[in-house]
Amino acid sequence: MSISIIDHATRRRLLIAGAAGAALSAAAPLRAQPAASTAGTPGRRAGLVLSGPFAGVSYPLMRIADSGALSDVADKVEFRSWKTPDHLRALAIEQSADLVAMPSNVAANLFNRGVPLALLDISTWGMLWMVSREAGLRTLADFRGKEVVMPFRGDMPDILFRLLAERQGIAVGKDIRLRYVASPIDAMQLLITRRADHALLAEPAVSMGLRKSQSFPVKVIAPDLHRSVDLQQEWGRVLGRAPRIPQAGITALGGVRSDAALLARFEQEHAKALAWCQAQPEACGEMAARHVEMLTPEGVADAMRATQSTMTLVGATQARPELEFFYQQLLERQPGLVGGKLPPAAFYAGRA
Repeated sequence: MSISIIDHATRRRLLIAGAAGAALSAAAPLRAQPAASTAGTPGRRAGLVLSGPFAGVSYPLMRIADSGALSDVADKVEFRSWKTPDHLRALAIEQSADLVAMPSNVAANLFNRGVPLALLDISTWGMLWMVSREAGLRTLADFRGKEVVMPFRGDMPDILFRLLAERQGIAVGKDIRLRYVASPIDAMQLLITRRADHALLAEPAVSMGLRKSQSFPVKVIAPDLHRSVDLQQEWGRVLGRAPRIPQAGITALGGVRSDAALLARFEQEHAKALAWCQAQPEACGEMAARHVEMLTPEGVADAMRATQSTMTLVGATQARPELEFFYQQLLERQPGLVGGKLPPAAFYAGRA
């Protein structure tokens, strides 16, 4: 009798978690539809829709919706998840949400392709880790002569890995071999079944996968797995910068962009909600699991602990220099990831 290493439900959980955590690739050419403007509308709104993926950038939005924190500005505040890049594109084009969490490069891509949005802030400054069967690996140089499993060929994590390796004189393909797979679940399956030793993954898939590897019956078969190199630390060490990558934040769509009072209130509550998620990781995990069936409370709590230093709220205007450096790295290697050019000043909103 064979033992299923990762059952169907766990496969779905890890796939969703990995897809959410991994930065998304560039959107296809878009034609934005005109959005109904609510600029200058006095008083309360009938509704306010917050939206995001199943990753940490969205947990404060869930908290805002659940806690009634913006009940003074809207009769109804709800959180709706977006599940795929196509879902996000449709949501942005149709302007069917007001405040949306998304990868920073996707925000730039959509803006450069004509979608009316503005970046308010960056709250996720890194979520990428190496997961390894081998303990004690501290930098990418320690992976010389090894094979690394990489989900999503040509996407942002792949580009960042290559950049950081090359800046250290590591020839990707020669010194480190990459083995591409279709999804994070495929990478984790290879690790657990001992058919691979190392993989690059994003939170919350890292924490959920490590939890699963220690649960029965998987732990009977799976090797010991370790959270290995922190790519954010590598970014800082190799490039001589702060050890953080401006990966994801909140955008305002359509008419909400010009409602200064609403945006100021949102930013106040966003800061409070992020602080709550960090101070209460178990409660945050329970909340996220209620919103998204495929997340586990324990995995989310572990992910929040792991990202304490990289979940920091910075207004888009203040973050602009770091964003432009990040975008420039992507432009030099995969221009489509940011829509072919640096976004102009109009893209940046939020507090200075």
